[in-house]
This record gives sequence, C-alpha cells and structure tokens, in this order.
Amino acid sequence: MSTYLLCCDWGTSFFRLRLINRSDYRLIEEVTSQQGIASIYTNWKAIGERAGIGKEQFFRDALLKQIDLLASNAGIKLDQVPVAVSGMASSSIGMDEIPYASLPFAMDGSQASFRHFDATETFPHELILISGVRSQEDVMRGEETQLIGLTALLDREGNRPNEAIFIFPGTHSKHMYVQGGQLLNFETYMTGEVFNLMASTSILKDSVDVSGFNDFSEGNLAAFKAGLSEAGSPLLNRLFTVRTNQLFGNLTKQQNAFYLSGLLIGAELKPLQEKENWQLVLCSGTNLFPFYKQAIEDLKLAGRTTTMAAERIDKAAIIGQVILFQNQNLNV
Repeated sequence: MSTYLLCCDWGTSFFRLRLINRSDYRLIEEVTSQQGIASIYTNWKAIGERAGIGKEQFFRDALLKQIDLLASNAGIKLDQVPVAVSGMASSSIGMDEIPYASLPFAMDGSQASFRHFDATETFPHELILISGVRSQEDVMRGEETQLIGLTALLDREGNRPNEAIFIFPGTHSKHMYVQGGQLLNFETYMTGEVFNLMASTSILKDSVDVSGFNDFSEGNLAAFKAGLSEAGSPLLNRLFTVRTNQLFGNLTKQQNAFYLSGLLIGAELKPLQEKENWQLVLCSGTNLFPFYKQAIEDLKLAGRTTTMAAERIDKAAIIGQVILFQNQNLNV
C-alpha cells in the first residue's frame, strides 16, 4: 500500500478523486461528483455549523465518503493510504485556508505552500492540503499543480521550452509565463464565465442556441471566425452585435453562439500576437480544444504553439500531486 496515493482535485463545482500507483503514475480507480467546494461549504453553513461540527471535520467527512466509495469500486481497503488535495479546498470556503505561495514560483514544486494533517481515528489517512499561487493582482489554485506535472513530463521527454506561455482554457482561463524553470507571472481571463453569463442570463440569451455547440459545420465555423475577426474592436460594443445578428437575420441562433465564442476567445488570445518571443503551449481539455485550436490557427499563432492532448493534461495533474506529496517527505 506504500506506493499508493489518493489524488484529489477539489474545485469550486467539481470533485475528482483518483487512486494512483505513484511509482509509475498508473491510475487504478477514480470517482467524480458535482459536490465541489462551494456546495460542501454551503451545506456546512446550513447544517454542520448549526450542529456544532467544525468546518475541517465536515470536509473530512465528505472526503471520507468519496474515499469509501472509491475503495468499494476498486475492491481495495484504503485505510492508511495518504491523500493529496489540490484546488479550492485550501481556500476560505474550503477545508482550511492556506496562504498562497508567491512569485517567482519554482517548477520543481519546492516553493509550494502546504498544510499537513495527521491521520485520526475517524479519518485514517495522512492528508496534505496544497495551496495555490498569487501575484500582485491575481490568484490561482490547482492549475499550478498541473503546471508542475506538465513541466516534469516535458522535461522527461526533453521537450520543455525554456520560455513559454502555458494556456489553460476554462471558465477562468490561465496564461502562465514560465522561464528558466520558474513561473514568473500569470493572467486570468474570465472567458468561459462571461460566455455562460451572456448565453444564459443576459439580454443575449434569446439570441443564441448552445445546444449544438459541438457542431463545427461550415456555417458555425464561419460565424466563429467572424467573431474572432471582430475581437479587436471594443468588446462591450461588439457583444451587442450578437443581439442584432439575430434581430436582422444575419446568423441563426446556433451560429450566433459560435460568433459569441469567437468574440470572447479572440479577446483572450489576440494580445498574444504581440508577445512574439514567447513559445505557446495550449493545454486544453476535449470540450474547448477545437475552439482554441481554430482560434490559434486563425490568429496566426500556430507556428509557435505546441498542443498538449487532454489525456496528457490529466496525467500532468497526477504527476504534479505526486511530486508535491513526495516533496513533503511524509512517512507512508
């Protein structure tokens, strides 16, 4: 059992727990759920706090239920297997708030901020809670763990660029500037969240249809490209053209969703055209990959962009958690 590690990625709205053989990073079993940090915290405020249950204990109990489920699925007794937790669990609404690490941040994980919890009678697992990283005006939790694993993976292959911007698309996209083995700076773009807000709650919601958002047919692709080309114009003005596109019959509602996506992704990526000396590494999951790949091609960034497959990003998250766990020299 000493080679096993439970790797937990606990985000705001999503939970993922994986049993890993840390000698070869092999995935043995995993469970996922929508019980992210926000919902657990809400339940604690509504139920646990009133019952006198401490926040840390409430989160431990929730985590233990998932560990027990994973153990049942795998048919393995997991008592005494340590747990590494990254993501929002170290935030103010998580298990315990841990200060951010600061920049520059070494890619070997040696400067990461942790908190170690001993196993208890009711929670028979050593636990390491991994915090995030902050700059003067930005923060992240979780992406730095993926980045540590990804740079280690690229190092082993001899493919890590000395100077690169790692792009992690998502609800809050991250652009991370790595040079000489250190994270020097990073930027957050609320691309995904703004798209969701515009498409679901704004005046634009009746002008778009996101039900066919995996259909890159000719008309949808042309609309996406049109959005990209307009992204250099004042964004707050161009957003309203999503409504007039529909009012004037210029685009179908489905095409309009692609146009909106092009506007927002273009606004995120166009500034990279001016950063000519930086290599780009696109680290995208399967859902967003075609949008960002198309945008990078149309914006003429493909020549200096390396694309990482979604399964490699998943593996990088595992490697990052193992590296950070091993850095603590825990007795397991």
